[in-house]
Amino acid sequence: MADTVTYTSYLDLEKILEAQHLGSGAHDEMLFIVVHQASELWLKLCLHELTAARECIERGDLRPAFKMLARVARAQQQLIQSWDVLSTMTPHDYSRIRPHLGASSGFQSPQYRMMEFMLGGRDPKHIRLHEKTGDWSVRLDDETGRDSLYDAAIRLLSRRGFEIDLSVTERDLKAPYAHNSSVEAAWAEIYRNPEQHWDLYELAEKLVDLEYHFQRWRFGHLKTVERIIGFKRGTGGTPGVPYLEGVLKQAFFPELLSVRTAI
Repeated sequence: MADTVTYTSYLDLEKILEAQHLGSGAHDEMLFIVVHQASELWLKLCLHELTAARECIERGDLRPAFKMLARVARAQQQLIQSWDVLSTMTPHDYSRIRPHLGASSGFQSPQYRMMEFMLGGRDPKHIRLHEKTGDWSVRLDDETGRDSLYDAAIRLLSRRGFEIDLSVTERDLKAPYAHNSSVEAAWAEIYRNPEQHWDLYELAEKLVDLEYHFQRWRFGHLKTVERIIGFKRGTGGTPGVPYLEGVLKQAFFPELLSVRTAI
């Protein structure tokens, strides 16, 4: 019955608030756990919205997609701000926690990887990292077989009459997306004449927002890691700062960046 539902029961707070299992005895471990758990909840919301937004784009129903994509951008801001909180941890604070992390690493977050895959940043070799994490390796593999958010947008451009190369619309979806001049030309036409293509123009800007905030999140991650552990290797054997510097150069929607030079 609805009248028996309480704030605590509706949100299942007993489980959530008992999910912080401290093992180091260090004061800052609570901070470390809460920031990462909260980030996973924001990522869950992002995946929920991106899934629905992609379905709308595939149907050509862009207005509800705009609201969903705007919400993802706001959630990304929360993820970005989480680095500001975590960066209050000093190298000494982290050194007391690190031995208790074992081989665990944020690199193993399946939701982060799914968000990358949904946006189009796909590298199938990352799937095997999640073979021991429930059904995530299967879900990630399934995702590589369908259009990314950007593929869906490009197919919409083709349906709207823009000339898109077959090498794009018939590409191997498991492979990373590569810049294509026909896609850039389509976006250039849209940016030069927004009043004729207003919904596509708005879609382009919503996608640019996602890219912008994702890169800000990556940069915040880089600077927080740099501040706390310097250039040490990350837990789980990841390269740490050098790896994070490398992914900053990866773009999900390359033509939406290059078109700014072209127009």
